[in-house]
Amino acid sequence: MRPTRARTTAVMTAALSAAALSACVLATAPAASASSKADEPLEYVAIGDSFAAGPLIPDQNQLSCLRSNRNYPAVAAEALGARLTDVSCSGAKVSDFSGRQFGLLPPQYDALKPSTDLVTLTIGGNDVSLVATALGCVNLLPKPTGISCADTAVSKGDPTAKAIDAWSATFGKALDEVHRRAPNAKIVVAGYGTYIRKDGCWPTQPIWDKDGNYLQARVNQLNGVLAEQSRAHHATYVDTAAVSAGHDTCAAPSERYIEGLVPTSVAAPLHPNARGMAAFGTAVARAAKG
Repeated sequence: MRPTRARTTAVMTAALSAAALSACVLATAPAASASSKADEPLEYVAIGDSFAAGPLIPDQNQLSCLRSNRNYPAVAAEALGARLTDVSCSGAKVSDFSGRQFGLLPPQYDALKPSTDLVTLTIGGNDVSLVATALGCVNLLPKPTGISCADTAVSKGDPTAKAIDAWSATFGKALDEVHRRAPNAKIVVAGYGTYIRKDGCWPTQPIWDKDGNYLQARVNQLNGVLAEQSRAHHATYVDTAAVSAGHDTCAAPSERYIEGLVPTSVAAPLHPNARGMAAFGTAVARAAKG
């Protein structure tokens, strides 16, 4: 029995309706999934050393790492509405990203996942012994009573400068590993701040003028490595030295972002205070949004 024209039309209409419905479902399902993901807070992981951790700044929420709940990752996470996993730790080197710091803390890389949306890090100061270099520049008496760390460095071929240059490739490999473990994440690298202004401020900070210039030059050199490797390995660099210019250890205590050898607020010597962390966290959040 041959189908009637009306029955054929009805079948074709039903088939077309079913196809249209199927296409609609296929088209809207990913959008719904994407919308659901967009509604979730950013998964944010912070790794790094004491410049990120914030030693002694109240409140310390991880005593073995001297990590503050007011450090720049916490400030950035609040600004971004992100869910923060902070494993930054005072004293950390790049080797502590993959190994157990102090022999007991999990490797910082372990916090990274394919679902991680944002990673921030500051690292390198301990790898090249910047704090030891700074302490070697202290002179409690005015020139010429003492030893210039700048002159000593020159006489020895400037081992700190050489160490910074040699460390550059190590940092590049670290960024590659972050990308491998968190392939969908944006990576933001925060550099180190302006610790001492040109020609220093002896005796407010007991470092001679040329030694202060030498010390900040090494910090700037390390920041240059961080910036260069960030560009080469698809990360965003945040220039905290620019953010803290005029707010260095020579500034009035109420204006300092970084504490001097004798802190004037609750923070570790030669480290950011809560005011500095607020400024750095704001800059990091701005870079993350960009």
